[in-house]
Amino acid sequence: METKEIKVESFTFDHRKVKAPYVRKCCVECGPKGDQVSKFDLRFKQPNQEFFETSAMHALEHLLAGDLRKHLEGVIDLSPMGCRTGFYVTVWGDIEVKTMRDALVAALKDVLEATEIPAANEVQCGNWRDLSLEGAKTDARKALEAGFSLDPFERV
Repeated sequence: METKEIKVESFTFDHRKVKAPYVRKCCVECGPKGDQVSKFDLRFKQPNQEFFETSAMHALEHLLAGDLRKHLEGVIDLSPMGCRTGFYVTVWGDIEVKTMRDALVAALKDVLEATEIPAANEVQCGNWRDLSLEGAKTDARKALEAGFSLDPFERV
């Protein structure tokens, strides 16, 4: 039986050379019926130097899950990175990087105005006690102040 090499896109570039925060289009996948799906790397923290506190990242995930959908149609999923430096977003269609960045910036401005965390209860969340609204706002504010580059290897 032949073994097929599996490539994980996020393992194919040097994390020491990127400069966060940035929005990077990872890929556009085409399904068997012609459907297109874009995947984005929304990097808030500098890899191997900074990371989200778990409760802040968890709260930001809850907030962005709704707020990003207000500003961008076709969001399929928003998922935190295991390294806790950012999020992956999957969207229907071939979306431009600038479109994603604009939607993210608008959503983060919504986060700054939030008074509560959506789905912060035991019915809707598997770890509802580990959420920090203030932490999410602090991280959103820092990223907005720094600005999201469209090129992970350059700063704005």
